[in-house]
Amino acid sequence: MDIKYYSTNQKAPSVDFFSAILTGQAPDKGLYMPDRFPKVTKEDFEKMRGLEYFEVASLILKKYLSEMPEKELLEMCKSAYTFFPRLEKVEDNRFVMRLDTGPTASFKDFAAQIMSRLMQFAVKKGEKLRVLTATSGDTGSAIASAFHNIKNVDVVILFPVDEVSVNQRKQMTTLGGNVTAVAIRGKFDDAQAMVKQAFTDKELKGLNLTSANSINIARLLPQSVYYFWAHSKLTKNVEDKISFSIPSGNFGDMMGGVLAWKMGLPIEKLIISTNANDEVPKFFNEGVYKKIEPSKECISNAMNVGHPSNFARLVNIFGGEMDEKGNISKSPDLKEMRKFLYAISVDDNSTRETIRDTYNEYKVLLEPHGAVAWCGLQRYLKENPTEDKKLYVSFETAHPAKFPEEIHKILNIDPQVPKSLEGLDKLKENYKTIDANYSSLCSLLKDNFL
Repeated sequence: MDIKYYSTNQKAPSVDFFSAILTGQAPDKGLYMPDRFPKVTKEDFEKMRGLEYFEVASLILKKYLSEMPEKELLEMCKSAYTFFPRLEKVEDNRFVMRLDTGPTASFKDFAAQIMSRLMQFAVKKGEKLRVLTATSGDTGSAIASAFHNIKNVDVVILFPVDEVSVNQRKQMTTLGGNVTAVAIRGKFDDAQAMVKQAFTDKELKGLNLTSANSINIARLLPQSVYYFWAHSKLTKNVEDKISFSIPSGNFGDMMGGVLAWKMGLPIEKLIISTNANDEVPKFFNEGVYKKIEPSKECISNAMNVGHPSNFARLVNIFGGEMDEKGNISKSPDLKEMRKFLYAISVDDNSTRETIRDTYNEYKVLLEPHGAVAWCGLQRYLKENPTEDKKLYVSFETAHPAKFPEEIHKILNIDPQVPKSLEGLDKLKENYKTIDANYSSLCSLLKDNFL
């Protein structure tokens, strides 16, 4: 039986996969979740050990896409994944997984590249799709790159004007064509709220809007793949346990791990490492969820989120209910959440210390987001010394060269620039700027696309 997708707000009809990704946010403002989690078999796990990354992606995604021809999905994955994660050993049982190997040097490439192809496959001939998304940093550049020049798809990306790095901004604002970049005079949470409101605005129904950030289930499913891939590369037996430390802002990356766990990956612990926007660690400690408004500005800018959308999905997984505004009407099983997840907040001073100490001790170069994850792992092990001998993977989600000023300030070195970032300084930027209110966005969309 095909998997259906229901809304976390429980007030919208269930839909199939392609309807879910073309809609983005459910009509009741909830987020789509699969009504069951397909299991990865022992045979699948054994097979993965000899597969390339795109083949692992096809194997996992096929579990959700029974309606899509297997050969076509494999070719789609092969086209999308001309890159793969790089595992870097730090100590005997601790690794950094570098997810900065894609076309925009960000982990978001691992979802965006396949997502653009799935959406193009789903759009009916003659129709036009408009992708509207908010970004706190790397999502925008990854989506812009993945969807650039895709036929029948326009892309509008909102970003907080003062909280993205120069390189992050230029990756969004120099493409042109079907990509429109929009700076807002506000925070990421403002941009995210504006996007969500647009999806439910009846006046914009003719635009055929959908999302490409982690509101969209098509962003989460591909992000479960590299959890399986890491396990296949680092373990000897199918049953071997593995734990991950994930830098967390809007919690899409973390949800990829949760989906992998529900599918049968033997994850022992997910360490959720946030920056000073600590609304989720406080919930784990106190059992009370309170948004941070406005969100705090930190050097790990892609994680400057005071109300992560995907936390509603996590609450749902553990039996609770949370609406889009952060109101919890039914409490999740906090005891079970704490068994599987460890939440920690890392401030900017600790982030900088981690970058410096990790480079000096191991010659491993981290950027601010990866440093938050590594610091979170170190703190977890300090609090749980008996767990020291187990297998851990910490995520590095962006290339250090995206933050050259910060790296130079801390280490007095200039990170090597990957090909994906070369020449950005010579490209001409073109973007619009609006106030952080919905009427400004609504007017922009009507004037340019209706």
